[in-house]
Amino acid sequence: MHILKTLIAKRLLELRGDDSREETAQAIGISVSALQMYENAQRVPKDEIKIRIANHFKKTVQEIFFDYELHETCTLERGTG
Repeated sequence: MHILKTLIAKRLLELRGDDSREETAQAIGISVSALQMYENAQRVPKDEIKIRIANHFKKTVQEIFFDYELHETCTLERGTG
């Protein structure tokens, strides 16, 4: 699960780009500390928040939270890479 959190965190940081964390959190309707935890791979947002994040970035929930290279993830989890 940690690897998935890291992939999600990286994707969220990339999507936010140069926008401030404060502006982004306010636009999504979450606290700055919550966004920080998502971007630092400390937490994964609840489904309701995933939808708000996806809408804000004009992406699908699938694109942000579920599209990843399965074979790379499996290799990393097994440590056989």
